[in-house]
Formats: sequence, C-alpha cells, structure tokens
Amino acid sequence: MLDHGAPPPSPGRTGGPPDGGGPRLMRRKPVELLVAEGGKGAGGTLRRSLGLAQLTMISIGATLGTGIFVVLGEAVPKAGPAVTVSFVAAGLTAFFSALSYAELAGTIPVAGSSYSYAYATLGELIAWICGWCLILEYGVSVAAVAVGWGQYLNELLDGTLGVTLPAALSAPPGDGGAFNLPALAVVLLAMVFLLGGARESARVNTVMVGVKIAALLLFCGIGVAGIRSGNYAPFMPLGVAGVSGAGATLFFSYIGFDAASTAGEEARDAQRDLPRAIMLSLVVVTGLYVLVAAVAVGARPWRSFAGSEAVLAAIMKDVTGQSFWATLLAAGAVIAIASVVLTVLYGQTRILFAMSRDGLVPRVFSRVHPGTGVPRANTVIVSLFCGALAAAVPLGRLADATSIGTLFAFALVNIAVVVLRRTRPAMPRAFRVPLSPVLPALGLAFCVWMMGSLSAVTWLVFGIWMAVGVVFYFVYGHRRSRLAVPAEPGNEQPRAEK
Repeated sequence: MLDHGAPPPSPGRTGGPPDGGGPRLMRRKPVELLVAEGGKGAGGTLRRSLGLAQLTMISIGATLGTGIFVVLGEAVPKAGPAVTVSFVAAGLTAFFSALSYAELAGTIPVAGSSYSYAYATLGELIAWICGWCLILEYGVSVAAVAVGWGQYLNELLDGTLGVTLPAALSAPPGDGGAFNLPALAVVLLAMVFLLGGARESARVNTVMVGVKIAALLLFCGIGVAGIRSGNYAPFMPLGVAGVSGAGATLFFSYIGFDAASTAGEEARDAQRDLPRAIMLSLVVVTGLYVLVAAVAVGARPWRSFAGSEAVLAAIMKDVTGQSFWATLLAAGAVIAIASVVLTVLYGQTRILFAMSRDGLVPRVFSRVHPGTGVPRANTVIVSLFCGALAAAVPLGRLADATSIGTLFAFALVNIAVVVLRRTRPAMPRAFRVPLSPVLPALGLAFCVWMMGSLSAVTWLVFGIWMAVGVVFYFVYGHRRSRLAVPAEPGNEQPRAEK
C-alpha cells in the first residue's frame, strides 16, 4: 500500500545503525550512501526530469513489444490455445515480483534497480551476481528485440514498396542469413536518441508507446471478426507442461516492467512515482497481452503458428483479405519494437552506471557528460555491443537466455524485500508489499518454477555466463569496490554494513 507522506530515507530515520561482523564478500552498502550518491557520476550528474507519466511510459515501452509481436509465434506451438493461460502465469510471476520492486524502488530510489537493492540487503557478491544477471537481461534483450524488429520491417517494406531485404542482410547466421542489418540499425538509432538526454528520449518513447497500443487495439478490433470457436479446441492439447514451457518463453514478454526503477536518479519524485509506474505499467501490459493472444489463437489454428514470423500482421491479412491492414499493423510494430530497444537500452546503461560508480566495473561507465547529463561513453559502448549481438545471434536463443537471467534477478528482489523489512524495519517506505512475506515468497516460487521450465541448453549458457561473472568479480570488482578502498581525506563516506 502507498504511504504518501513518507519522506526520503535519512541517517536519523532508518531504523537503527548498521549491523557489524561478517565476511567481506557480504559487505553491504548502506541505504543512506546509495541515496546520497543519487545522480552523481564522474564529471557530472544525471538530471531529474521525469514524472509519473514518463516513468510509466518507460516501463510500458520496455515491456510491450517483441513478446506479443514476435515471441507469440514461438509460444503458441508449445501451449496451443492455452497460451492465454501461459500469459497469465508469466504475468503472475511478474506481478508478485513487481510488488517487491515497487517497495524497494520507493525505499531506495537509485539507478541500479535490483542490483542496488541486493547491495543494500544481501551483500556485495550477491549484488554483483544480480548485476551480472541484469547485464544479461537488458543487454541481451535489446539484441533479441532488435532481431524481431527486422521481421516486421520486412513486412512493412513488402506491403508499401513491394520489396524486402535479402535474407543475407536481414537474418543472423543460423537463421538463413549472414548479418542482420536492420537489428544493428535500430540499436544505433536508439543510441542517437539516448545521447540527446533522458527527457528528450522519454518524449520520443511516449509517442511510440501510444502508437503501439493503438496498433494492438486495432488488431483486436479487426481480428475478432476472424475468431472461430473450433480454434480453441482442444484448449490445452499439450498439457500443463506445454503451458509451463510456453509461460517460461513468454516471460520474455514481461521483461522491462522494472525499467522505471532504473530511472530512480532521473525521476522528479522517485519515492512517490516509481512504485506507481511499475504497477500501472504491468496492469496495462498484462491486459493487452491476454486480449491479443485470445484473439490471435481464435482467428488462426494454433498449429499454423509454427515457424511464423510477423504473425499478427499475417492474421490481419487472413481476416481482411487485404494487405493494407497488415501493412498498417507492421508499421505500428516497427515503431513499437523500436521503443522497446530505446527503453531497455536506457535501463542497461543506468545499471552499468550504478555498478561503475561502486567500482565494480570500469569507471568509464559512470562518466556523465556535463552538457546533456547523459553517461555518453557508457551509452555508445553498450549500444555497439548490443547492436553487434543482434546482428549475429538468432532470436529464440536470445529470448530464453534473457528470461533466465531476469528470473534469477527477480528471485533476488523477492528475497531482498523481506531481508530489508527485517534488518531495517523502521525505514520509511513509500509502498509496502501487502501480506509480506507471503507474496514475496510466492514471487520467489514462481520465478523458480519458470526457471525450471527452461531448457538444459539455456541453463548451460546461464551457468557459463555466471562463471565468467564470478571470475570477473574476483579479478576486478572485489579489489576495486569503493567499499574496499579507503575514502580520500575530506571525502569520507559511511562504512559498509557487513
């Protein structure tokens, strides 16, 4: 529930002094220090310019896109018409975790999202692991979304100009091509917008979100005419296992609702607006997902979804018998998916900004341009990396790898909210998870269940990624952490909680 009168955390109102003892790997960064550092980077500061509407649009923009426009075509063959249940299951997993995110975002309104929450509650090593998972979540999902953008771009070009990009230049190796040029192009376009500043890129995103919502409502309005009751039977042809497997894949569709929490240091009233933005965006997105999925499987036999690209546009063409509506939807999808790239890329840069400020990744990621208030070098480096990844790796592999990293980070957030309740019970909170610790425990259980539904190959990739991350931490981050380096004279900082 919301506590409208909650003031910002301060050393005198945080529920007691930090506890002592414990190994260095479990040293915790005090909440007071996290909040005090808000916005500060090397050479400049981030600008507080975002309100509730913009924060909500950031979360919707980061969430609503490839999951429904592209990944739906991969999920339906796994669950059949029961894909709507899969969306609900994935949405519930996101909902319970969103409650925990909302409480922590209002209590610790900083740029690092779940990385910073883990640093304040579970210790530095766990925070690093969480941050490493977020790099996988945000960085790889940017690439995955960009791959899906190219599919709808080809649909749009075909409908308007009668041409398509050759497979060699529009698909990565393994998907029949050599280099995905559109995927690289959309990432670089998003980079240009982000370099202009948070307020400017938020305005562009707001327009894009309006277009994508209109496009999905248009699909539902026209697609409902093609619904045939027989397409819903049998409703669950592949059983509960199919629903669970599709739910794990579709969880990719909910990645991004936490993007508002990465804007904690650029929000005008972060404690009030962040919890509201997170919950409001999740409600809007879930409602649209279930509605669109129900119309899609009703208008087309579920077996025909296998191998389909730009599936919503294809359904529009089948229902109307005209290419105009499919082309219009493809145009909406091109804009919609571009907004996901923009907002998720934004979130990735802000997480690396926070990790760099803590000394766990190189300092270049926390340098802020004094003129624009943007971590410029960070934005360019991340964009080039994600663009190259998008151009070379197929969508399906990217989607599953992103899901497992996200689920792991969400699981840690559900643990962190309970830990902070117990260790700092008197700390002011702008929002409180109801029925805690029951609902955070459910969020944790759903995350574990979804992770268990992913393939062995996905787990292998995740294990390798985590092993690389742990090695990097001990080689670089552990020794360079700001909590491990004595403060310079005249620049003392609160001691780490251990």
